[in-house]
Amino acid sequence: MDFDGVHTDNTAIVTQDGDEAARVNRSDGMGVSIARRAGLPMLILSTEVNPIVRHRAAKLGVECIAGCDDKLPALKEWAERNGLGADRIAFVGNDVNDRECLEWVGVPIIVSDAHESLLDTGAIVTSARGGSGAVREIIDMLMPTNPEAVATAGRDRQ
Repeated sequence: MDFDGVHTDNTAIVTQDGDEAARVNRSDGMGVSIARRAGLPMLILSTEVNPIVRHRAAKLGVECIAGCDDKLPALKEWAERNGLGADRIAFVGNDVNDRECLEWVGVPIIVSDAHESLLDTGAIVTSARGGSGAVREIIDMLMPTNPEAVATAGRDRQ
């Protein structure tokens, strides 16, 4: 998954001191928790260098590659490390720097407010916008309901 525009609404709040903050959706966090407890390997793959990406990934318990200018080689390396072929990977993106990953994976997914140039990738398009429940929508779509995972996921704080 990309981070900005997928886990967030693609905006940043910049304070007068230059610090940045981003809004995330707690429902997305719960979805990630459910998927993680069910054993689904996940990766946040972002070109963003802001530490907020790594902090959010750590809180969610998800592997993170941030500050990555060339996402596809990083995704391929992650896939190999996890013993996954492209056909067994879903990638969620929202902007032009996600195109190569979307074209490589077996299940390309874009959020509803993704850049229009990605519409030709054959991607599934979420109903929700990035940062507004799109990640949860995707996890609910990809995973059959797992009552045990749902029951225990609330133990993780989003």
